Amino acid sequence: MFYYLSGFTDWFSPLRVFQYVTFRAVMAALTALLICLISGPWMIRKLVELKLGQPIRGADDLGDLAAKHCLKKNTPTMGGILIIWAVVDATLLWAIPTNKLVLLSLVTLLWLGFLGLIDDYAKVRDKRAAGLRAWTKLFWQIGLGLLIAGYLLLDPQLSKTARQLMVPFVKQPLIWDMGLFAFGWVALVVVSSANAVNLTDGLDGLAIGCTLTVALAYAVMTYVAGHAKLASYLAVPHIIGAGELTVVCAALIGASLGFLWFNCNPAQVFMGDTGSLAIGGLIGGIALMIKQELLLIVVGGVFVVEAASVVLQVASFKLRGGKRVFLRTPIHHHFEHLNWTETQITVRFWVLSVLFALLGLATLKLR
Repeated sequence: MFYYLSGFTDWFSPLRVFQYVTFRAVMAALTALLICLISGPWMIRKLVELKLGQPIRGADDLGDLAAKHCLKKNTPTMGGILIIWAVVDATLLWAIPTNKLVLLSLVTLLWLGFLGLIDDYAKVRDKRAAGLRAWTKLFWQIGLGLLIAGYLLLDPQLSKTARQLMVPFVKQPLIWDMGLFAFGWVALVVVSSANAVNLTDGLDGLAIGCTLTVALAYAVMTYVAGHAKLASYLAVPHIIGAGELTVVCAALIGASLGFLWFNCNPAQVFMGDTGSLAIGGLIGGIALMIKQELLLIVVGGVFVVEAASVVLQVASFKLRGGKRVFLRTPIHHHFEHLNWTETQITVRFWVLSVLFALLGLATLKLR
């Protein structure tokens, strides 16, 4: 919205600052941060008044850790509403609201946020329930993935690049045209990213802290992808309009910082599936839009490790007659069983997330 003030530069020349993506990205981050910090206490009170407390996993899931996690009982959940609210407001204020990629990113955020909200409410309403059925959630996640794929593949300016498969460290696409397989690929990335963040959200501040570093990395990459000269210099796909996604990433950075203020140990609020599914889907969607989806495996390394630990545990349990690879999964619970404190696990995983993000950025030059 504020971008359009740059049209009045003939009347007041300093307004040209609103033309610059970098300025608007910084302002979007600050706006989202302020929205969270100012409205956070009010939202937490409302969630408490509505008795939307987080259901806690029992001893059958967590074993000896159940007693420790029981202390978190009645901490309000659905705090992801605050993150979504901040990102959407900041993006609409500081990005070009008619940009197709910006609109697609907001649709992704709201779609999965609403799905997570329904899932969270189902859990809260009946403490014994596990929320929506897995297949129901998967159906709507795949539906969003197909929608994103259709949008990207049918747009004349984006379709050629959207059909390609880029690989880190390689200048040219590994596959130049995936054809109809592109639909399945996009859906797979969206579903995987959304659920990886969801699985990571198990300790105070863990998921949102890792989101911060991933969003920072993709803020750089979206800026590069939207800048013709930088994209050409670094041999990455130049995506028309991708520069505005930098504002979206910056808004997510600000919202993450603001939410972390209330979510750090001991947490005053949890994001719930409302936040984790929305954040994961948004990150995956942005990665697809700039053709850096495989790089998400590196940049979002902590999310990948968390999800992989669950997959390995389930596979081992079924294929090896009940034998486990880890004491508990997701893997952060494994370290809890090794008597690491919650703060130790969270901060160490944040450190790893920073390292993964830096490694991912380094691949832009190592080609």
